[in-house]
Amino acid sequence: MARWTKFYLIRIEFLGFRYCGWQMQPDVKTVEEMIVKTFKFIFKHDGFKVLGCGRTDTKVSADDFAFELFLNEEIDTTLLLEQLNSNLPFDIRAKSVEEVDAKFNIIQHSKVKEYHYHFSYGEKAHPFNAPFIINFGEHLDIELMQEAVKVFIGTHNFKRYATKPSENTIFEREIISASIEKNTRFTDTHTPENTFVFKVSSKGFLRYQVRLMMAALIDVGNGSYTVEDIKDSLINFNEAPMKHNAPSSGLNLHKVSF
Repeated sequence: MARWTKFYLIRIEFLGFRYCGWQMQPDVKTVEEMIVKTFKFIFKHDGFKVLGCGRTDTKVSADDFAFELFLNEEIDTTLLLEQLNSNLPFDIRAKSVEEVDAKFNIIQHSKVKEYHYHFSYGEKAHPFNAPFIINFGEHLDIELMQEAVKVFIGTHNFKRYATKPSENTIFEREIISASIEKNTRFTDTHTPENTFVFKVSSKGFLRYQVRLMMAALIDVGNGSYTVEDIKDSLINFNEAPMKHNAPSSGLNLHKVSF
């Protein structure tokens, strides 16, 4: 194994609609694959390693994703930022490149992730919204959803909000903040009038947790669940997993803080 001598923290943003998430996988297009290909073109060698701050699901986008670059050579960070943005695909943009020391660990280093999930209800939305906003069709009781979302705040066992956990999965997670607010980001003529955003932050999420939380809130909004059902899902956590998973393209990794 290479003994790396130089370490760089790189932040990017990307539209995930045509990618199968961040992590490289065989036979599918991923964001990491595009990053690695671009570095090979820039460096003219493959003597480097990249490690992301986590995974993202297929079609999930990011305002702020971070990864660490490991090298055995010193680089000009300003030049590398320019080179990345000259060569990356149109739907990936590098935001910053900074050198870090060998003690920095992008996986174990304490961080908080904030996700946003944009959604709407009512008449079927314009197709241009597909990469950003999921339309749930029927009327939603937003006030009731705003009451239900507060139940998630704090430390709870989210076993029913996890997909295919391993035997070592830790289900107890702290939700630092959670809210449902009126959309102010997407405001063009194609955006449905009744558009909102679910915002949630934590130091760690389970696989599909945010999408399962979103789906449960939608079920509260359409009358399938009550606020008490949400409370019960966190108390009686050994019962069956939540039955609905919200589509992935409405989800956006908004911010990663170290």
